[in-house]
Amino acid sequence: MNLKPTRSSAELASVPAEETAPFTTASAGDLSELQAAGRMVMRNVETVIDGKHDAVQIALTVLLAEGHLLIEDVPGVGKTMLAKALARSVDCSVGRIQFTPDLLPSDVTGVSVFNQAERRFEFKPGPVFANIVIGDEINRASPKTQSALLESMEERQVTVDGITYPLALPFTVIATQNPIEMEGTYALPEAQRDRFMARISMGYPDSDSELAMLDSRDTASPLALISAVVSGEMLRDMMLTARAVFASGAVKEYAVNLVRATRDDRDLRLGASPRATLQLIRAAKAQAALSGRDYVLPDDIDSLAVAVLGHRLVPTSRALGHHHQDSGPVIDDIVRRILADTPVPVGAGASTRFESVPPVRAVPPRPVGSTEAS
Repeated sequence: MNLKPTRSSAELASVPAEETAPFTTASAGDLSELQAAGRMVMRNVETVIDGKHDAVQIALTVLLAEGHLLIEDVPGVGKTMLAKALARSVDCSVGRIQFTPDLLPSDVTGVSVFNQAERRFEFKPGPVFANIVIGDEINRASPKTQSALLESMEERQVTVDGITYPLALPFTVIATQNPIEMEGTYALPEAQRDRFMARISMGYPDSDSELAMLDSRDTASPLALISAVVSGEMLRDMMLTARAVFASGAVKEYAVNLVRATRDDRDLRLGASPRATLQLIRAAKAQAALSGRDYVLPDDIDSLAVAVLGHRLVPTSRALGHHHQDSGPVIDDIVRRILADTPVPVGAGASTRFESVPPVRAVPPRPVGSTEAS
């Protein structure tokens, strides 16, 4: 893909996303290549994950938006399988961390070991030094170990013994976790949840998909049969193309209004952060690119709002009511209500004009992450 930037692709890859917009323009050829490659990745993953098209699409959207993904659900519904299938579909380095209560921070970031022959300490990188890091059951580790990912997820670097080591780009964390009320889990703190771009839930498969699974996985795992369909270089080009998608001032104002509404809502005691606004726009750009558009629509914001905002919000005890054990459905309903109450920009795809109109659309359908297990 040729973005014709005034900076080289290598330089752009090391520049924060918010600084690259003035230097790139997504062309029709770039978008068609991205869309074709996205379809290949989705088909590849869906040979392993049956009947979960929406979950696969959001996972790919987060990857292209250079974010991190949290998959939350009960054991056995394919959380880790989705993460591994997506990682195998791109030709990048992959690190796997199985979080357990006795896991130490150095098991994640790496450790300095004394080299007796050379009489000096050498740094041995941990599994976080990979392009795609799969964190399995992240909430089974202690908060001290969970915090080992904070710096790497936000700043794309790791500091050990006073020395900072940059992480290779692209860098994405795909973490899975069991519902908080399950035995032996430690709830992720708000600061760490906020670093995940989106949270999804797999949900139970329908009867046809579960029946097909019994036939396809009777003798072998389909995960062993898939291979990379996108190179690491192509993935980086796809990310640059997604960055260059245009978001008008009207769409940005719409995203800001949604996020600010969560901070003032009567049923929420903690609203979404400014980081949430930034990541909502980035995810919407990636989704628009996967749809073959070089501009963001309000519909992109609407379809991603629950996945991007839901895990960042903390409801009041009054709003929780009898759902004190599972806040997911309550928060999802609050986000949909805010969506329905927020005026929608008209003609915001390619213009900068913002016209507020009464919200006449129906409440968006319940997206991934809305099952009772989420």
